[in-house]
Amino acid sequence: MTDATARSFVFPPAPLIYAAALVLSALAVASGARVSGVGTTHLDYTNPLVSRDLLFDDASGGSILIKDAHSGELIDTIVPGNDGFVRAVMRVIARERLIAGGAKTTPFTLTRWDNGRLTISDPANGKKTELVGFGASNEQAFAKLLPNVSREP
Repeated sequence: MTDATARSFVFPPAPLIYAAALVLSALAVASGARVSGVGTTHLDYTNPLVSRDLLFDDASGGSILIKDAHSGELIDTIVPGNDGFVRAVMRVIARERLIAGGAKTTPFTLTRWDNGRLTISDPANGKKTELVGFGASNEQAFAKLLPNVSREP
């Protein structure tokens, strides 16, 4: 065996130390921000203007029936190919509910707040989804389900 083959490559320790320090400092900053709330947005929801409890039932042909949870009144029917935003949001929220162990029969609550925001919430798991972040036309798809309310925020 010669000297050239017996030598092994030794990686300098300085870059590894710097990389580890970078990773640890990033974790410390992220953890500190999460605990302290720095960089988060807190929206106040204090005064609901109008609210409605809704049930979403699957119907034949892939349609979804939207009913008032208290009166049983049929509010709207979403047929396949229409109102894709409402369909997609409700599938995600319903899936989260099932994963959390919530009942299918618990209604969802759609609320217009005094600050103009529109939310859909799931009382089964306490999650609230603000709909304005998806754009005005998508928000309107839900706003039409509320009774006697202006379509503009």
